[in-house]
Amino acid sequence: TMQSSGHRFRDVEHHPLLADNDTYDSSSSEADMAERVWFIRDGCGMVCAIMTWLLVVYADFVVTFVMLLPSKDFWYSVINGVLFNCLAVLALSSHLRTMLTDPGAVPKGNATKEYMDNLQLKPGEVIYKCPKCCSIKPERAHHCSICKRCIRKMDHHCPWVNNCVGEKNQRFFVLFTMYIALISAHALILCGFQFFSCVRGQWTECSDFSPPVTVILMIFLCLEGFLFLTFTAVMFGTQIHSICNDETEIERLKSEKPTWERRLRWEGMKSVFGGQPSLLWINPFAGFRIRRLLLRAKKGGPEFSV
Repeated sequence: TMQSSGHRFRDVEHHPLLADNDTYDSSSSEADMAERVWFIRDGCGMVCAIMTWLLVVYADFVVTFVMLLPSKDFWYSVINGVLFNCLAVLALSSHLRTMLTDPGAVPKGNATKEYMDNLQLKPGEVIYKCPKCCSIKPERAHHCSICKRCIRKMDHHCPWVNNCVGEKNQRFFVLFTMYIALISAHALILCGFQFFSCVRGQWTECSDFSPPVTVILMIFLCLEGFLFLTFTAVMFGTQIHSICNDETEIERLKSEKPTWERRLRWEGMKSVFGGQPSLLWINPFAGFRIRRLLLRAKKGGPEFSV
């Protein structure tokens, strides 16, 4: 602990605010970070994110070309095809918003005397500095070793979205798990109907593919659908439980005693999803400004925050 500007400053390793060879990058300010495209350069995460897209595209291929197009029931094909593809687009859009949205990163190297003077801290107030990214650590923030940043209300780092799930992108992550669970359940139901139809018709005219190929494609889709449904449904339930209890997964695992005033369950939902209940809650495109993105591209292309 050290005395500075009338308040106490703490960190795990008892570092000073900034060493002589440390610098604070003013380009990492909150306003500037909001104008950047967020992307994590992590090999494992990028592979997992690409795999997620490929598995969704595979499911869409099997559902559309193996099960629906060869069907003799026109309305059955149209209704299920439109529904499945709409859910797939919503799932992949939610994935992109989760991956490319700043989860609530604290600017690197903001632990300067000038910055803390602007905080107008009360005498004797204790603040914490992260020794890894040299930033003032807000309450409920945790350092992510993969993002190399402190993340506000960090829930966990998910390789499938190649990003942390935190204060600013938790809503999109919840939508991603919900839509993946829905398309997985839909695919399993369609597989059940298709197997019944093929067996009843002795595998003739039930698909444009040969019976062995059809069986292999559908079995793999069933395995994929079951695994994804189980994983995402559990994750969706866990996220909703955390939001309602105003407690992140890290806080729950560490059994941290809350030093903050917990929100009521409904208030927690409104805080994460934004405002009163509406269709915007389940819309991953809400708040997206393509015009702003294009203007940034004209100025020299998107910048990567990480």
